[in-house]
Amino acid sequence: MQQTINVQTKTREALYDITEEVQQVVAASEINTGLVNIYVQGATAAIMVQENWDDSVQHDVIELLRKLAPRGVWEHDKQDGNGDAHLKSGLVGPSETIPVINNEAALSTWQNIFLCEFDGPRQQRQIIITVMAR
Repeated sequence: MQQTINVQTKTREALYDITEEVQQVVAASEINTGLVNIYVQGATAAIMVQENWDDSVQHDVIELLRKLAPRGVWEHDKQDGNGDAHLKSGLVGPSETIPVINNEAALSTWQNIFLCEFDGPRQQRQIIITVMAR
């Protein structure tokens, strides 16, 4: 089963929790054992599994990536000013694959799935969710 969800982002850089939407797609698939892949289209966004207890880890992720890939110092910035966003999305990666157990994405208590926006705001980020049986 495959479904696309859309997320509107509101700031240049932020993590958006998409766990509930992913779990809904997994539940609708009626697949008990398998894998779910979450893939974001676009070269300036990423998908990450990260702690969900509070916003501190999510803020730390953004701060770390800002230090690793600061804005305005890259060759690509001469074209459209988002060289850092491309590097950040490449470091994190466009997808995550999670086991499906008992018709749920097998996340631990402290894990959620996040869309990482590095070049927003965007009217729409398309995320393709693919659920496969084993």
